[in-house]
Amino acid sequence: MIRLNKYRKNFEKNGISLKSQEKLLASKVLVLGAGGRGSVVISNLAALGVGQIKVIDGAVLQESDYNCHTIHKYRNIGRAKVISAKDWILEYNPDVRIELDKIYLDKTNYLNAIAGYDILVDCFNDIESKYLLNEIALKNRKILIHGQTKGFFGQVTTIVPKKTGCLNCISQKPDIVNKEEYSTLSAVVGVTASLQAQEVLKVITGYGDPLLNKLLIFDGLKSEFKTLPYSKNPICRCCSING
Repeated sequence: MIRLNKYRKNFEKNGISLKSQEKLLASKVLVLGAGGRGSVVISNLAALGVGQIKVIDGAVLQESDYNCHTIHKYRNIGRAKVISAKDWILEYNPDVRIELDKIYLDKTNYLNAIAGYDILVDCFNDIESKYLLNEIALKNRKILIHGQTKGFFGQVTTIVPKKTGCLNCISQKPDIVNKEEYSTLSAVVGVTASLQAQEVLKVITGYGDPLLNKLLIFDGLKSEFKTLPYSKNPICRCCSING
């Protein structure tokens, strides 16, 4: 039996309606990546009362992760991130149903990984995985909540197949993707991931306006937000095939 009282502050004045809370409780969200942004997205979704969360990540926790992996306990170093995330969720909100997949997503395993989920939250760090996820979302008609951080900057948008442009429309994937290491500052990660969780809330409940064909950019140095419009590129090599 779900205890609605613990979500009461979600649907008090100026919040969401009880009906919307029930939609959250009946919803299923797939979080891809259980690192810095994944930690914040997971904690927000559990607090909102999302009924079922699936977490995909093939990595294990390392000591160097701890500046921004906020849901992972230090004692879990060396354990799979998905197991550590499950431990946190069950301790924080045991009413949430949890699925785990300790894999690195690729073109051979994604069908089973995304089955049953219509909202995908991109918490990957590497660019190759982000563009792969973009293609998967388009091909399988899944809503994709994109997020990315680089140093003091973060960006968020919501991609809906056949309705909006895609990640490749915003910035075309280069033929050769160079591996680049960027700092992961916990405050910037937290802001960006919280905005991604807010997009999930809006998509599920219908409240407000999701970031459709709009890229929200956060500048942590100036504490400024900018919203840049974009549209579907008619010659986008992703949209033209899948969108």
